[in-house]
Amino acid sequence: MTNIAQLFAIMPYPEIDPIAFSIGPVDVHWYGIAYVVGIMLGWLYARRLIETPRLWAGEAPITRTQLDDFLVWAAVGIILGGRIGYILFYDFPNVAADPLRALQVWKGGMSFHGGFAGTTLAMILFARRHNIPLWSLFDIVAAVVPIGLFFGRIANFVNGELWGRLSDAPWAVIFPEAGPFARHPSQLYEAGLEGIVLLAVIAVAIYRFGALKRPGLVTGIFVAGYALSRITVEFFREPDPQLGYLFGGWLTMGMVLSLPMLALGIWAILRARPAEPARA
Repeated sequence: MTNIAQLFAIMPYPEIDPIAFSIGPVDVHWYGIAYVVGIMLGWLYARRLIETPRLWAGEAPITRTQLDDFLVWAAVGIILGGRIGYILFYDFPNVAADPLRALQVWKGGMSFHGGFAGTTLAMILFARRHNIPLWSLFDIVAAVVPIGLFFGRIANFVNGELWGRLSDAPWAVIFPEAGPFARHPSQLYEAGLEGIVLLAVIAVAIYRFGALKRPGLVTGIFVAGYALSRITVEFFREPDPQLGYLFGGWLTMGMVLSLPMLALGIWAILRARPAEPARA
């Protein structure tokens, strides 16, 4: 018999198998594919940015070869930082009780805030090693990160994880693991805000207003824009069950971690100044 709650879920959950395909005993998950696709498309977009002279005050601050080398550093920072961040911020008691749980990346459990910290550390180390202007490297990476965020949130939706709060909206979805009632597809909200909208805003800032000529401006727009997007979506997203609400039935860990990012992003925007031409 059709569940009554399904009558309120006009947008059906697609129920895509989280496993895209298998190679022998190894299962390849859509979640992992999303990370790879996001990183590769971001790398291609970054190449286009550094190969467009009019976007810079002089020549681009990083060569194509250096960008290609940085791809590995970025991937390590994203994956290690994202996983460690999730463990520390959201799942430490469970991992302490079962250390092998830390390796189960295919079940989700990646923190953007942790990935942000890991990638930032990778950028600092890489910039120092290759004598690259740090804020310009920040800007290049910040310009392309929304691509990865978009695919990552779509993968969350495919996995049926990180769902939203109960809702009677006509686009609400019944997630198989979230009980019988319709919920906000908050993963898609995040894909739209953190991915499509933020990517478009940054692209306009770069191509229309020359934002890359002011080191730190793109970084500030991204960091502040992500924080605002995440805080907004947190009002529709179900908090992690092991944490729940931190205060007043509305404050979540995602909000708490995003507030310093908002302050940092605003500071970066205010401090950005036109760059001197790097090379004639």
